[in-house]
Amino acid sequence: MNFQLSEEHLMIQQAARDFAQQELLPGVIERDDAQKFPAEQIKKMGELGFLGMMVDSKYNGSGMDTLSYVLAMEELSKVDASASVVMSVNNSLVCWGLETFGTEEQKEKYLKPLASGEKIGAFCLSEPEAGSDATSQRTTAVDKGDHYLLNGTKNWITNGNSASIYLVIAQTDVDKGHKGINALIVEKGMDGFVVGKKEDKLGIRGSDTHSLMFTDVKVPKENRIGEDGFGFKFAMKTLSGGRIGIASQALGIAAGAYELALKYAQERKAFGKEIIQHQAIAFKLAEMHTEIEAARMLVYKAAWEKDNKINYDLSGAMAKLKASEVAMKTTVEAVQIHGGYGYVKEYHVERLMRDAKITQIYEGTSEIQKIVISRAIANK
Repeated sequence: MNFQLSEEHLMIQQAARDFAQQELLPGVIERDDAQKFPAEQIKKMGELGFLGMMVDSKYNGSGMDTLSYVLAMEELSKVDASASVVMSVNNSLVCWGLETFGTEEQKEKYLKPLASGEKIGAFCLSEPEAGSDATSQRTTAVDKGDHYLLNGTKNWITNGNSASIYLVIAQTDVDKGHKGINALIVEKGMDGFVVGKKEDKLGIRGSDTHSLMFTDVKVPKENRIGEDGFGFKFAMKTLSGGRIGIASQALGIAAGAYELALKYAQERKAFGKEIIQHQAIAFKLAEMHTEIEAARMLVYKAAWEKDNKINYDLSGAMAKLKASEVAMKTTVEAVQIHGGYGYVKEYHVERLMRDAKITQIYEGTSEIQKIVISRAIANK
């Protein structure tokens, strides 16, 4: 086993750290307050190759491994989780799904602009009555011969209004249950496709989260991903990798809060000495550091298994479960260490605490991760 990052990985980590500090940090509080999508910053992320990190260079990607992606996600998430979730969805859910299961025609038409950052993608699975139970799809795609007629509503869609390309999961044959579900590529601007209002969220407020409505949208048959009925399997396989992205986001949120808390504890004085010299604070920081390192090892292991083509369903679920819990606990403690200052926006930790909560919910709740983990260990 080797716990030392390669020179290339360290360079990627440093590049992401520099970008986060120089491009994401300025204005991050204002963007959060105004619920402003970081369009300018996302454009620069695309130019630097962050939006197609794991995509082969022949499709305009950076051709990097999963560990590189995780390292970059962690650094960006320390500063702005609203920006990093755009990167996560575009990489883990949209680009990976298209590159792994798409046709050459689909890759040429859709993957290339997504990997280069020219366009942004969205993954559309959740519905008003189909969250954790992804088999209960009410959105339908009726087979009309050379096209599907798409009808329904999707909820909580990241990049909902900023995306140009949408991977939509829909039911084609109700009698077949989850084996009658398909994944379709839908383009913004197709007749009958409407973007709903932006959600007013607790955290990741700069992220573009919308409901989507489809009314008799004609989707060409060539826009179906995989064979007929492959949609549910496509969604589950894609989400398995997506967990690694969100785990690395949660890790970054936790690490960012810890770094701010440590710096504050080294500067703030109480009772004649820096508060880090008081055991109550020192022990909090010790526990935070230990938990973050434990989460980091799980995230890195999941990334390593994915890169080495080892089944990562279990490791990805464990990484997301642990990292999201650590993010929530660490950010709460970071606010506590800052005292009253932690409760005001300019010190950043209250925003990180709000951002942390969603990592326990989206791309599979913590409860769903426990189901995945328990089933995996029961079948060993």
